[in-house]
Amino acid sequence: MNGFAHATDSPPASIGIGWRHPHYAELLETHPALDFLEVHSENFFAEGGAALAVLQQARAAYPVSLHGVGLALGSAAGVDNWHLEQLARLAERIEPVRISDHACFARGLVNGQIAHAADLLPIPFNQASLDVFCSNVQQVQDRLQRPLLIENLSVYITLAGSDRSETDFLTGLVQRTGCSLLVDVNNIYVNALNARMANGPDAPDPLNACRSWLDQLPLRSVGEIHLAGHCVMDDIVIDDHGSRVAAEVWQLYAHAIGRFGALPSLIEWDTAIPPLPVLLGEADRARLLTRQTEAAA
Repeated sequence: MNGFAHATDSPPASIGIGWRHPHYAELLETHPALDFLEVHSENFFAEGGAALAVLQQARAAYPVSLHGVGLALGSAAGVDNWHLEQLARLAERIEPVRISDHACFARGLVNGQIAHAADLLPIPFNQASLDVFCSNVQQVQDRLQRPLLIENLSVYITLAGSDRSETDFLTGLVQRTGCSLLVDVNNIYVNALNARMANGPDAPDPLNACRSWLDQLPLRSVGEIHLAGHCVMDDIVIDDHGSRVAAEVWQLYAHAIGRFGALPSLIEWDTAIPPLPVLLGEADRARLLTRQTEAAA
């Protein structure tokens, strides 16, 4: 493991929201009581311009977390150096409290050229994938001179080639690179619901499966938690970030903070974005649940 400070050294019990374009002006005008904002890194890579100026205004009032969707850290083709340099430059300007991305791949050779799929594609959980992922994470951390947080995925297909569990894979990643995990509780639940739809009564109870997933992670491996809504369809559950956090996901959040402590936690809402007070209400619920769980411990 490298010598980076661990992400769980961040101030505990902070609650934030994903800051999206419809709420830029209102949030800057009203300055609601939030502990941090999270933005998608790639939206602010441009040199100068209105987007960066707005982000700098927000950074003057709040800590900011940079959450990426494009590093594609599980790609055997390696990290895109241009993307990494843009992220490094943005981090120098904004001085974010955390930088995160996903446990996925997106880059590969197509007709002799590197192509980016512009999606969060799953990786098999095996030694070869772990070696690639660790190498790419270490490259990024060395450039940024800070640990990354890596988020677990919602996955809609079963990949061949896995020889270990997702939690074993993520634990190995933490141990080898010194990174931390961004646990998206909604993603875990979406995967458990889809497993129940695919396998029927033979699948584990979704809530019990999710609690077991959380319990398999080392105590100090998690640095942030994401909460979001999902969409239940006839034959699949989609992680669409388009509704309030489900009651079951709140239950799992309580379990997570009971196990890992009152970690920085974020409300994500990316589709059918509601008025800002709705997001703030979800953030208030996360704060209250954190206090209740701590008081009951």
